Amino acid sequence: MYWLRYLLKEPYHSLRTTSSRAFLRLLLQYGNSKRHVLTPVQFSRFKLKVPDSMSFLWQYKEIFADEFYFFQAPDAEPVILDCGANVGMSILYFKELYPESRIVAFEAEPEIASLLRENLNVNQISGVNIIDKAVWTDENGVWFGSEAADSSSIFSNSDKKKIPSIRLKDFLLAEKRIDFLKIDIEGAEQQVLADCRENLGHVQNLFVEFHSYIGNPQGLAETIKIFEENGFRYFIDTNQHRTRPFANHRYRGNDSMDLQLNIFGWRE
Repeated sequence: MYWLRYLLKEPYHSLRTTSSRAFLRLLLQYGNSKRHVLTPVQFSRFKLKVPDSMSFLWQYKEIFADEFYFFQAPDAEPVILDCGANVGMSILYFKELYPESRIVAFEAEPEIASLLRENLNVNQISGVNIIDKAVWTDENGVWFGSEAADSSSIFSNSDKKKIPSIRLKDFLLAEKRIDFLKIDIEGAEQQVLADCRENLGHVQNLFVEFHSYIGNPQGLAETIKIFEENGFRYFIDTNQHRTRPFANHRYRGNDSMDLQLNIFGWRE
């Protein structure tokens, strides 16, 4: 009955956990909402304002249903650096997992950073230091293109402006141990990781959302090399399936990217 298992595989995975079933309910509730409009949403005990309902839905699926950021800490107060915190979905998850965790959250987009602060205040989330600057390789500022929802980037030419920046390396050096380092900074990860490559030895878990922008070097091999140099075991999840990939070069119909994937690194 392999054919039956094949046909039922997706419905089974969509219904097998409480979070997966909650995602289906959220799809029904918000899936037809107008895109790129500030929208109030609610799930579990949380209430948020999000700039795009569809982005929120997929963030929920990855973070709460699929638990991309689940990790095991040695104590109840892990140190977490969240680079690219967006509107706070990842922070809500981390605080559910470890309520006493100490989190430094970086968000470059001023409007999104404002929503992040509001969402954490509304949900009474404490123990989070929000830094509304771009994660970069120096403190001289970086030219940054503002986009809707969660796709603002140094590679975007839309509404480009220079915004304040921090050097991630300085924050790494300030901690004796970092239990979880999340880097989701829309294309800047290659430069930032290269700047930090000698200072990742005390990072226990490393998540990188890797982006390859059309017309620029892809750089995946160098990114993986940094994981290997620092002793991480790693897993790569492309989260996509393309038909006719030699002819279909775009990432999910994206006009600017040809590859996006998640890299999970941990220590044994």
